[in-house]
Parts: sequence; structure tokens; C-alpha cells
Amino acid sequence: MPNSPNKIPEVTLAFWIVKIAATTLGETGGDTVTMTLDWGYLAGTALFLLALVLLVGLQIAAKKFHPFLYWATIIASATFGTTMADFADRSLGIGYSGGSTLLLVLLLATLGLRYRSSGSISVDTVSTPKIEMFYWAAITFSQTLGTALGDWMADTGLGYEGGALVCGAALAMVAAAYYWTSMSRVTLFWTAFILTRPLGATMGDFLDKPVHDGGLALSRPLASVILAIFILGCLLVLPQRAGSHPRQPGMARK
Repeated sequence: MPNSPNKIPEVTLAFWIVKIAATTLGETGGDTVTMTLDWGYLAGTALFLLALVLLVGLQIAAKKFHPFLYWATIIASATFGTTMADFADRSLGIGYSGGSTLLLVLLLATLGLRYRSSGSISVDTVSTPKIEMFYWAAITFSQTLGTALGDWMADTGLGYEGGALVCGAALAMVAAAYYWTSMSRVTLFWTAFILTRPLGATMGDFLDKPVHDGGLALSRPLASVILAIFILGCLLVLPQRAGSHPRQPGMARK
């Protein structure tokens, strides 16, 4: 099967800014439907799964990179991840630790199957519909895992601010490793991608949880609208183009 055009954005600082905002919107948006609108976790999960499947199908069918389509799919995966993690943690009765463990196994299995199929888990090699499907499955499991980890950290006594600080410190370490070591860029990319989700989850919880629980008590719909406007502004102002992803030091840009 011939390779498809690159439909995934270049990883730059702008990419990570929008990614963190998108994951935070996934948290507040998911909670808006399941809690504020009282749909419940099962109905909310089904709704966002339908939206995710539709957007992934459009992304795979697209002939070139479309920033708004790509980030809409990321937001859908983040929102589905929020409701799915909450459903696993609470409705299934397996708790945060059980949900996080299950999701980690699913993520590793997806990456393992992708490696077995293509010989790589690098985002540089997302060039066929089959690999795109593996890519979006891994993205979705990483988003869901991040939600569960964020909730777990907040529930262990760190609180929402503490959880955000831990994730932020871990991301700073990943950034330092990227600039000052020769560690695998593929490993660093997926580590950073996973860590931005619990950071977004804790930030989302910090925005909408009650003051006595350590939050700012903003309404979930209002927080979601503010985040959506911020993301839209970023996509209009910051460079968004298809491009190469993390490579080993010394490799030339294409």
C-alpha cells in the first residue's frame, strides 16, 4: 500500500502548548457532559467514542494535514479518555490504581502490536492508514491513562496543584533529556505525550473543582469555552504545519 502524505503536525513548542490546552479541555469537556449535564459515565463514554471514531475516520481519509481536523481529533481522544477513565475507575469499581494499570497494559500492547507490524513506534513512520489506526489507538490509550494517573495523584494527597507540579517537573526532566542527552527521541516523545495528559487532567480539575477541594470552582462549561477559544487562537496564530517529529541528534531535517 502506498504511503500517505504526512498528516501529523511538526513537534514544536506550539505543538506542546496546544496539546496541554487540548488535554485540559478534554477533562473539563468530559466532566461537563458526564457530571454537569448528568449523562453519566457510560452514556458520556459512548457519545465521545462515536465522535472519536468519526474524526479518526476523517483524519485517515484526509489527503493532507488539516490543523483543525487533527486537533479536533486530539480533543475528542482526550474527552473520551476522561469519560473512559472515570468509567473504569468508578463505575467498574477497580479504582484509580486498577484503572491506571489496565490502561498502561493496553497502551503497551498497542505499541507492541504496532512495532510487530511495522518495526517501529516512531511517529515519523505514520504513513499508511493501518499505521494511522495504531497511532490513534495509542494516542487514545495514552490520553485515558493520563486521566487515570492525574486523578490518582490528586487522590493520594497531592491535590490538584501538587499533581500538576509533579507532572510539570517530570516534563521538565524530559525536555532536559531531549536537549542535553542522546536518549531515544521516540521514547522521549511518547513519555512527554503521556505526561501532558495527567498535567491537563489535574489542571482541568483545578479549574472546576470546589475551593474546599483545592480548585478554583469555575463552572465546567465556562472553563471549556475559555479553553476552546484559547486553542482556536493558538491554531490561528501559532505555526501549524505537517512536518517531521523527534529524531536522534544530528539527523537532518527533511
